[in-house]
This record gives sequence, C-alpha cells and structure tokens, in this order.
Amino acid sequence: METPEWFRDALATPCSTYEVESGGVRIAVRAWGPEDAAGVVLVHGGAAHSRWWDHIAPMLGVEYRIIAVDLSGHGDSGRRPAYELSCWAREVVDAVEAARMAPRPVVVGHSMGGWVALTVGAEHDGAVGGVVVIDSPVRERSPEEVAAASRRAFGPLRTYADREHALARFHTVPEQEGNLPFVMRHVAAHSLRDTGEGWTWKFDPAIFAQPRPRPEMLGKVASRVALLRAERGLVTPAIGAQMYELLGRAAPVIELPLAGHHPMLDQPLSLITAIRTLLADWEHSAPRPRCF
Repeated sequence: METPEWFRDALATPCSTYEVESGGVRIAVRAWGPEDAAGVVLVHGGAAHSRWWDHIAPMLGVEYRIIAVDLSGHGDSGRRPAYELSCWAREVVDAVEAARMAPRPVVVGHSMGGWVALTVGAEHDGAVGGVVVIDSPVRERSPEEVAAASRRAFGPLRTYADREHALARFHTVPEQEGNLPFVMRHVAAHSLRDTGEGWTWKFDPAIFAQPRPRPEMLGKVASRVALLRAERGLVTPAIGAQMYELLGRAAPVIELPLAGHHPMLDQPLSLITAIRTLLADWEHSAPRPRCF
C-alpha cells in the first residue's frame, strides 16, 4: 500500500523532545505545536510508546500544544522496580508542568493509557481539563495483561540478531485485521533498541504486574470524560454502558466504526476526527451535571 500524503506530512511536522524527572526516573516526551497554547496530552497503551502518536498528534490542529509521553518502563524512558497507575499518572502531570502549555490540558489515553488518564482525572483534577479514553475496558484485564499472564506474549525479552528479523516479529496484542502497513512499519521501527549484542523491544515486561483500576474509581474522576469505543475492540456496548453509569451518565460513548482495539493503526482518520470533534466541543460547552 502506498504511503498517503497526509501521513508523510504528519511525520514531517516539526517535533521537539524533552525529558523530565518524575520520582527519580527520566521520562521522555515529544511535543508539537505552539507554546502556551491549549494543551493535549497523548498517553500510549501497555508495551507501546509515544511514537504510536506520531501520525495522530500533528493532525489534531495547529492551534494546540500537544505532547506524547513515554511512561516509565516504555519507549525511551527509564525503568522502575515496580509500576503503579498512580505513579504513571504523576509522570503525566510532571510532563505537563514542563510542557509550556496552557493550564488544564485534555488527556487522551489508549487502552492501559486510558486507565492512566482516568487516574490523572481522579487524583489530579486541578491539572486536567478533560479525559478522553480510547477502548479501555475498566472491568476487564487489558489484552496485554492477559497475554502476559498466559505467556503468549510479553515474557522475557528476546534478543534478535538483526533488526530486520526483529521487525518481522512485530505484532499487536490483541491482533487485529486491517492495520495500515505504513503505520505498522513506522511504529515497529521505533519499538526496538540496540543492545550492542542484538535488537530487542524497548518495554519492560514488569509493567504488566501493576494492579488494574477498580470500577468504583470512575466515580472519583472529577473532570469531564468521553469514551471512544472501537467497534471491533474490547469495550463492548455492555461495558460502555456500565462505564457510562459509573461516570454519572455524563460521559458520551462514541463508537469508532470498523476500528479494532488499536484505532491509530487501522482507522487513524476516524480517531483523529473523533478527538478533534471533542476538543472543539469542549472549548465551547459546559460539562453536563452527573447523576449518581
């Protein structure tokens, strides 16, 4: 499949990088857009990294200051002896404080990153203006956790003799049909690190030992919330309805047509449109009162 112009333009958009220390660990951050503008924070899923957003962030609008964070244990950030949602949420807040963006950005999280975004909303309400959750089922384990527990994936990291062999082994969990080859190539290329003795994945397998959020945590999220449900993903209509109730019947549940659990890989333009729509609406509307 030919790489489309919009994708090439997105990757060519100027991007800066910086690091922030959070709890004694170095956190890597990528940033787009003008300083002091309204902010958007993008949080990747389990075993992923900030560069899953490279083709999404520049398409959200030139009027925003956008950052994408490598959570500890992921991407180019440092590792910890153990990982917790509260710790990752603190990393997001520390990255925001160093980002030179307007106060109270919108935090967008995918899969496990959606749990992190909700934790930011629950524990750091003053730091966030809204939370967008992308296919993050709160009442079930993430597919990455299930695969790690069953040893189908994310076990001890394998080292490959050459980069091309490693790239050929890259796949998503859960696997899904319809991933765009040009997006997959880009994401895979930035998922590897050179150990000096071969190539291996950047994530720390210990990330999957962290506890899952309990459903009652949703009632503690004070900021406004929107749920993006992938049609072919993990948040079924029933799970979406339950999360809607737990969030006080005030969080819209929006379906991404034909999308799998990783919509930035198979339906990126639908994902971009959904996030753009929410950002535009939230700039000109007040949150709906919650009903508990």
